[in-house]
Amino acid sequence: MRTLKAAVIGAGSTYTPELIEGFIDRQKSLNFQSFYLMDIDKEKLEVVGGLARRMLASKGFTGKIVLTGDLDEAITGADYIFAQIRVGGLAARILDEKIPLKHGLLGQETTGVGGFMKALRTVPVLFDMARRIEKLAPDAWLINFSNPSGIVAEALLNHTNVKMVGLCNCFVNMHADIANKTGSTDFDYEYLGLNHLSWVTSVTVKGTNILDSLGKKSGAKMKNVPDIEYEDDLIAAIPAIPSSYLSYYYLRDEQIDHCRCAEKTRGELCVDIEETLLRQYANPDLKDKPKELAERGGALYSTAAVSVVDAIENDKNEYHVVNVKNNGAVPFMADDDVLELKCTVNRKGASPVALSKLDIPYIQGLMQVVKAYEKYTVRAALNGSKADALAALMIHPLIGDYHKAKAVLNEMIAANAKYLPKGLLK
Repeated sequence: MRTLKAAVIGAGSTYTPELIEGFIDRQKSLNFQSFYLMDIDKEKLEVVGGLARRMLASKGFTGKIVLTGDLDEAITGADYIFAQIRVGGLAARILDEKIPLKHGLLGQETTGVGGFMKALRTVPVLFDMARRIEKLAPDAWLINFSNPSGIVAEALLNHTNVKMVGLCNCFVNMHADIANKTGSTDFDYEYLGLNHLSWVTSVTVKGTNILDSLGKKSGAKMKNVPDIEYEDDLIAAIPAIPSSYLSYYYLRDEQIDHCRCAEKTRGELCVDIEETLLRQYANPDLKDKPKELAERGGALYSTAAVSVVDAIENDKNEYHVVNVKNNGAVPFMADDDVLELKCTVNRKGASPVALSKLDIPYIQGLMQVVKAYEKYTVRAALNGSKADALAALMIHPLIGDYHKAKAVLNEMIAANAKYLPKGLLK
């Protein structure tokens, strides 16, 4: 078994202990002997990195652990690079949530105009990171969890040469929910969509599709998505099990009202959760991931990330749901469209599994229009075109109106000026 170097970019995140736990759980199949934990926030990195050191040491790890603020040092010679960055921190997320509400639009971290603004901050930074990886670690795999994960993958897979897999914990939670309902993990499934716009379209047990008997409402609730009950008529109209994020499309006005009436935004709640976690992490006697981390919405994060790395490193040919180029798997989408699909994962990376015949125009139409929005967003992030940015917002199903799109775009650019590359959208 070869010796591996891991680089965790954004390691000051309170999610990092979840990832470290995943490495510990897979230490027999993944021989990581050096961990480079990188973050621009030195104080948070010291606290989170300290817990990471204690977690690894308590399990007998004797390799190298380096805390650094130098991106190139972390990347150089790495075998696997894990990106979990949040440009602008939670303060920028809170603006993404609050500003759209002033314009009658949804404020959310990854969906709609909030997700759009996060993409404009994040894509250029990860694009630069990918260029550095091409030079300093050309054989490395970039495992990205930075949101909006699907748009980041759309940008990097189509505009760089980095070996990259885009991840989300959404399907891992949906799979666990189906297993809980069926009492078994012995089932097959079909799943397609875009990141945070996805559906399970079949669940097969011994050759029989049991989807309808499971109930088509998403049972896997994400901590960061307000849970609003679906009416029976809505459930009947949904042609598959939707991921939690579809609630923002199905119940748009209710979700906007929920955000308006909430005492705190999700970002503000995360600030409180993060402060509590960091206090716990600073305890020199703490050597395990605290249970309170589940409140951040990152449940099964390490399961998604480390199991994919295990499948690549050990050529396992396992099924995983990841963000990859379509390459013909979904006939109604372009080959270079980055989709969230069931894939076979091995040493060559992730290859999407072709769908069986799928005749659901509902899914097809929504995927195509949101993919058009994503492509315009990538163009705006990479070329700084305000026209592309406005087109992205006008085409998005949750925005659409020119006057609202123009007004919210101008306000959000002004609010995020210090986080945007110089000249972007001037």
